[in-house]
Amino acid sequence: MKTSGTFEMNERLTDVLPEQRCYTVEDLREILMCGKGTVYELLKRNEFRYIKLGKGPYRISKKSFDEWLDKQQNSP
Repeated sequence: MKTSGTFEMNERLTDVLPEQRCYTVEDLREILMCGKGTVYELLKRNEFRYIKLGKGPYRISKKSFDEWLDKQQNSP
């Protein structure tokens, strides 16, 4: 079966790209099943580590967010 050039390129990229270390606001929105406003409120409260790329988008630490989420799930 012949594969397309795009598939071959993507397959090679996955071999060299590092594991994703950051989430976007949209990622958190999907994970938490909430609106953007809720995600921005969590960022404002410094619930987990993040950086803001200039005037552009936020990048949320995957490790920090995952640890925060684990604590929420273990809370009474």
